[in-house]
Order: sequence, then C-alpha cells, then structure tokens
Amino acid sequence: MLERYGDRLQARSAALLVSLDSRLDRILQYWLLVAGLVAAARVTFSAHPAGGPPISTIASYALVVVAPFVATMLALRWFHNGDRQPQPVTRLARIGRWRTIYAAEARLDPLYGTTGMMVSLLVGIMLNVPVRTAEYLAAMPPIPSAAPSWLAALHFAMTFDVVAFGSLYMIAFVAALRRVPLFPRLMVAIWMADLAMQVATAKLVVAAGPLPESVAVALQNMLTGNVKKVLISMALWLPYLLLSRRVNVTFRHRVPA
Repeated sequence: MLERYGDRLQARSAALLVSLDSRLDRILQYWLLVAGLVAAARVTFSAHPAGGPPISTIASYALVVVAPFVATMLALRWFHNGDRQPQPVTRLARIGRWRTIYAAEARLDPLYGTTGMMVSLLVGIMLNVPVRTAEYLAAMPPIPSAAPSWLAALHFAMTFDVVAFGSLYMIAFVAALRRVPLFPRLMVAIWMADLAMQVATAKLVVAAGPLPESVAVALQNMLTGNVKKVLISMALWLPYLLLSRRVNVTFRHRVPA
C-alpha cells in the first residue's frame, strides 16, 4: 500500500511539473494582468495631492510587476539547455559519501529530474513572488513627492527588496526547472542575500532619521517576520538540497558511494 501511495504521489508531482513547464507562459501572462490590476487599484484608490500620484510611485509599482516577468524570460533564455551546462569545478556540498557519474548515466537514473519533493520546492519558490508583492502593496502606499527622509528611505529599500528578490527567486525557479547544476548553490546564495537585505533595510531606514514609534514597531515586526520565513525555508530545504539522492543525481551527477 505504501508503495502504491508513493507511486501515486510521484505521478501527481510529475503531472504538476509538466503543467508548470508547459503553462509557464500563461502563468506569466496572468501575473502581468492580475498584479498590474492590483497595483493600478492601489494607486487609484489611495489619497494623492492635487497633481495626482508622483511618478516615483507609479514607476516603483510598475517595476514590482514587470521585474519578475523580465527575469523569468531572461532565465529561460540563459538556461535553455540548463541540464547540459558543466558541473562546477569546486564542489561545495561535501556531506555524505558520493560517487561521481557521467551526465548520460545520471539521466538514466530513476530519480533524475525535478519531480517528487522537488516540485514542492519549485512551487514554494514561485509562490514567494506573489506573496512578497502582496505584502509590499499592502504595506507601502503611494508616497508624496515631499516625503520625510525616513519614508523615502523605507520606500526605496522595500521597493528594491521586492524587485530584486522577486527577480532572483524566479531565476532560481527556472534554474531548478531546467536542472541547472548551479541551482543548489544559487538557492543558498539567494537565501543568504535575503537575510542580509533585511538587516540592510533596517540600518538604511534608521540612519535616514528618527522614525515614528508606530512605524518603528511595524518595521521591526515585518523585518523579523521576513528573517523567520527565510530561516524556516533554509531549515526545511537546505538538508534536502545537500542530502537528497534526487538532488545529487540531478544537479551534481553523483550517487551514493
């Protein structure tokens, strides 16, 4: 019974992977439509000075919507033959005893590919983008042109955060989907950069001037929540990226010794 259940889960994950791959262009179109409408509504139904919303606000919302789309399209071009790219010269994942095999032999392994638990990781990476964008649109209203320095710094930091990491997570998604050998270390690098960004945001905003107490508390809660989410992701997936036979045979072309 357990074997039958495992086969059923494997079949479902394979079907979901095919759906993600074949409908990625449609997903991107829906993203532009839905995220664009939500951003437009955020601008339209917010209070503005007599001259209307400042160009900086419109530009920042446009970047938030367009950046993941552009990053995904570029990644699809960069990683068109991702599984054919060479293995890195220096091996960083050294936990466990492994035997290196040729790429052709790795592709014949039953566990080669991004099905199974890897699909859950792919979906989580992709969902991180709309969640992060929704949090940004909810927390960062359009700001006036003559905003205080701390608000301008907060707007810049939060916009940079959601644009940069919305793009990076989608690049990682495509790298995993195309079985790029550098995907595991790319994922770890993005997690580390994400943690560093939360610290940099706090320092930048605090240095820009004294914050109202309510804003300081809200900012601390938000940044702490972001750090916790990244650490939870690392705790859940880093052991898998290091020790999973599927990950090792797919991305590192090695099997247990």
